[in-house]
Amino acid sequence: MSQDVHGMQSWIDLGSPDLQASKEFYRGLFGWGSYTLTFDEFGDYEIFTEPSSDEGIAGVTALADDTQSPSWTCTFRVDDVDACVRTVEAAGGQLRVDPTHVADLARIAQFADPQGAEFGVWQPVLAGGKSPIGERSAARFVELACRDGSEAQRFYWQVFGWSVTEADGRFATRWTIGERLVATAVAADGDGPAGSPPQWSPYFEVADCDAATARAVELGASVRSEPADTDLGRFSVLADPTGVRFAVITAGGSEPPPA
Repeated sequence: MSQDVHGMQSWIDLGSPDLQASKEFYRGLFGWGSYTLTFDEFGDYEIFTEPSSDEGIAGVTALADDTQSPSWTCTFRVDDVDACVRTVEAAGGQLRVDPTHVADLARIAQFADPQGAEFGVWQPVLAGGKSPIGERSAARFVELACRDGSEAQRFYWQVFGWSVTEADGRFATRWTIGERLVATAVAADGDGPAGSPPQWSPYFEVADCDAATARAVELGASVRSEPADTDLGRFSVLADPTGVRFAVITAGGSEPPPA
């Protein structure tokens, strides 16, 4: 299924307190390249790229000040950003960043869901040509850590129309569009300290979960959840050297491959 479908996960951004350290960590772990774009609205914006090409797959920016928490922001494709603002607010979410244009590439906005987990939306507006961002995410899928699973299901169904599939184990709640897995949900304090805030985080596909986990630790990461097997694959949950949560997964056989 194309990423150009309302509700699909389409991009991820890292907000880092140490831009150089974050670039070195993720380039060292995944073999990513990077380059800098400069936008009038946002200033410099670092783009992570695939190892074998200059195709953008994620972004990274420096946090504006110490009041901001380092994190990955997961962004979803929408057909109409302004209509999405109305839908989110009607469903109980809050607008955090007003709709704005990113050059001539897209219109974006950022929100917090009713439990406080922040996420973004992206509406492409580029007329011809190829956007360097927003078309392909490095994440295989993303995961919501939340307090109330039923409330999360209600909210994201109302906003994105996601269907819910129930399963067993780690990935018990799975959000899909058609047969395509978009996201999963877990309890907010399942892998971290009790009281950890609701948040979205990415799962990056790797060839060998155990080797990637060991390499991440060599590069300064900490392990939140040791490698374990599930029907979606073998995964581990990590925190990068600045404390940002993410996961790696070696895919299993139950998920349909990306189209």
